[in-house]
Amino acid sequence: MKKKTLAAAAVLVAGAVYYLAGGPGTASEPRTDTPEPATAEAPASKTKSSSGATAAVGLEIPASAGAGRVVKHGAYVSSYNTETLIPDWVAYELTAEEASGRRGRDGVEFKMDPDLRGCTQAMREDYSGSGWTKGHLMPAADAATSSSTFEETFYFTNICPQSEALNAGDWQFLEKKVRSWAKRYGSIFVVTGPIVDQNRYGTIGERDVVVPDAFYKALLVRRDDGSYSSIAFVMGNDDDRYYLKDCKMTVDELENLTGFDFFPGLDDKIEEKVESKIKLSDWGIK
Repeated sequence: MKKKTLAAAAVLVAGAVYYLAGGPGTASEPRTDTPEPATAEAPASKTKSSSGATAAVGLEIPASAGAGRVVKHGAYVSSYNTETLIPDWVAYELTAEEASGRRGRDGVEFKMDPDLRGCTQAMREDYSGSGWTKGHLMPAADAATSSSTFEETFYFTNICPQSEALNAGDWQFLEKKVRSWAKRYGSIFVVTGPIVDQNRYGTIGERDVVVPDAFYKALLVRRDDGSYSSIAFVMGNDDDRYYLKDCKMTVDELENLTGFDFFPGLDDKIEEKVESKIKLSDWGIK
């Protein structure tokens, strides 16, 4: 979606704050299943599918990097904010093959991103004793097809302070669902990141790494007929429970909440239609 109104943004922010502060979704649920410029580049080329839908190279990259420094790795692209010391967003396409990768974490350490040398970054010491985990935005499991891409996910350009309960609970459950959707559709486009609104949790470490209030995912898949389907989710950075059916929203709504334009490589008419609604059957959500 290209244009948003301030009024709509205010309503959505207020609603999100209400929900994350203690709205529905707290009951238990059984389980199933050298630096780049500060502006992200829009996809340079597009191709037509047999249905007439428009596909683009780099479809997952948002239209703007915000205040971040864009760094590109084999597994993901990150817009890393050198003031908050967390990414504004991390974007990647996950294929069915990549979603099936397996790799152990032995010997892999969290570290500063070597491609952002000279820029202030978070460090392991900032997290030590803070009470917050080092939460991946692109899960390591999504990049397990090679040791190099796997290790890239442990750079701090892909990490945020995250509640242990969320990291090991509902957020992890959503990550597993993303892999299942990648297998179902052949691939899935993912943009994920933190929401820093009231900054109610402050900062950690000597470098003042900002602790997010919440986290989001914007997702896009291409159906067998060449058409697209999208959905977004927001979960608070706390130990509450978040059902997918309750914390879902349209990509348009998430754009209003974050200020980012997701999936701009889509043809404008297709983007407006796809991002304004959710077809729950495409995502197996009731």
